[in-house]
Amino acid sequence: MSFDLQPILENDLVKLRPLSSKDFDSLYKVASDSLIWEQHPDNKRYTLSGFTKFFNESIASKGALVIIEKESGNVIGSSRFNLVPKYNEAVEIGWTFLSRAYWGGRYNSVCKQLMMNYAFQFVNEIVFFVGKNNIRSQKAVEKLTSLDKNRLTIEQSSENSENDLVYRIAKA
Repeated sequence: MSFDLQPILENDLVKLRPLSSKDFDSLYKVASDSLIWEQHPDNKRYTLSGFTKFFNESIASKGALVIIEKESGNVIGSSRFNLVPKYNEAVEIGWTFLSRAYWGGRYNSVCKQLMMNYAFQFVNEIVFFVGKNNIRSQKAVEKLTSLDKNRLTIEQSSENSENDLVYRIAKA
């Protein structure tokens, strides 16, 4: 079995499936909320032009997943896997955003846990790149419910920019 960057992952709360071009409208409906992007370095993703660029990059990555809330069947966000050559035996999880209606609850950690459980079948480490001013994303990574603090290292990134933090989570 090889690492498929676009698996179908699900539990009782969410389903993550490969992002496709037909998801543009429903995902833009979520992404058009400017507050989602206020701490993000690319804080214009809520605009049609900003989101179109982001969406096209997501499709081209061949690692993007759309997040669907199972009870309603609604698209509530997206996330992405990315192989980072600098980090041998690792995969990046990132580009995650959720509708504000799903903030503060279990949804982010449940999505990340599904992705981490899947990825750890193939790699020894998960990496998250987070902007130093993106406090919301830093807290989200740090509060992953299954995270054993002994498995976490945080370092300054030279890969993306000097403003990025790298959270590295080792396989248990």
